[in-house]
Amino acid sequence: NHCITVILLTFQTNILTELKNWELNLIQQHKLQMRQEKEKHDTQVKQLQNEMENLKELLRTYEISISRKDEVVITNLTQALEKQKERVALMRKFTLWRIQHVKAKQEEYAIRMADKHFQTALMKKVWAAWRSVSEEKWKDKVARACQLKAEDVCVQLTNDFEAKIAELTAALELTRSELLRLHTERDQYEDTMKKAFMRGVCALNLEAMTMFQSK
Repeated sequence: NHCITVILLTFQTNILTELKNWELNLIQQHKLQMRQEKEKHDTQVKQLQNEMENLKELLRTYEISISRKDEVVITNLTQALEKQKERVALMRKFTLWRIQHVKAKQEEYAIRMADKHFQTALMKKVWAAWRSVSEEKWKDKVARACQLKAEDVCVQLTNDFEAKIAELTAALELTRSELLRLHTERDQYEDTMKKAFMRGVCALNLEAMTMFQSK
């Protein structure tokens, strides 16, 4: 009877030790999985931050490029306008000089030609001014388009990031529920083993008492 009791106690100790080891292994696996998920999440967050920084840098590059292009366009238009003014002035001087030296019967024709040249120069000035306004409008449109694109990209990245956080949160909750279920099953298993062990001990005691009474 003593040997049986020792065997049962040893068996119980081994079972409890095995259950404790199983619980520790499960906890270690859960911690490892959570650490891996956290590292994966941190990596994805860094990638999203890098993408946002790249987009910001690209937007700054676009702004600098547009600014430089506007300066070049304005400089070219200014130079062209100055050259056109000089040409108009020279043409007007030449026309006046020609008017002074032509014959009287060609005077009216020369004046008409001078007026024609003057109107042409004036139209060129108007055309240059219109192009300047168009370039300014084009710059505003490009800047607005870049800004809208950057805002859309930021909104999309934010939505993706929030969706990923929700997904990871759901996975964490599922893991917690699974761990709680395993703890419950372990408690039920331990309770069942204790009851079975007690029933076995009682049966052995009854059997021993029967044997002693029969003797």
